[in-house]
Amino acid sequence: METTIIDSLNRKFKGTSPSEKLAYFLDVYRDRIGLSSSFGVEDQVLTDMVSKIDNNARIFTLDTGRLHPETYDVMDATNLKYNRKIEVFFPDTSSIQELYKTQGINGHYESLEKRKNCCYVRKIEPLQRALKGLDVWITGLRADQSITRTEVPLVEYDDNFKVIKVNPLIDWSEDDVWNYIKENNVPYNKLHDQGFPSIGCAPCTRAVKDGEDIRSGRWWWEDPEHKECGLHKK
Repeated sequence: METTIIDSLNRKFKGTSPSEKLAYFLDVYRDRIGLSSSFGVEDQVLTDMVSKIDNNARIFTLDTGRLHPETYDVMDATNLKYNRKIEVFFPDTSSIQELYKTQGINGHYESLEKRKNCCYVRKIEPLQRALKGLDVWITGLRADQSITRTEVPLVEYDDNFKVIKVNPLIDWSEDDVWNYIKENNVPYNKLHDQGFPSIGCAPCTRAVKDGEDIRSGRWWWEDPEHKECGLHKK
């Protein structure tokens, strides 16, 4: 993807609302675009926006096999509210069996390498399958979520997955997100009410204390600069 095209798209949509950005990409790319959802609060905002623009637009999720029960609850509530069945991608069975054989069920706590192995099997490979045939990937990234995301643009080309990545909420604050959730009666994961600003797999996510970084509950035993699973470069 030429840098000039990405730069042009970033200039084109500077200062526009997330809904305006989504409407453009959903119209231009139609069946070659998809929103990935982890059912976190940002993804719920985008699900609501996308569904209002085109309720047939593709939305998918990755079921790692180790999600919180509350995540399944909001998945069900979302399907019911928007009258859809969000597409689910699971890890490859043989890869999971090999992972357990080589590093056990909780080997991800033992080293960064083992944790990334687990993330690859449970997230990266399923995402590769989910993105197959797509040109555009919509995500819920926000710049103030993490020190690894402060420089993420609205539109970027993801070399790992060979797609254009669109981050409609990149300039939104946490307050912006929650105001939208409340004003539009959007279902959300109840773990957010229990001190979980960021929610992933159950073994790798915990609540955070007041004043802590919002990503501090993810892979809390690792250094902050390592706190990505590989889905996003930043």
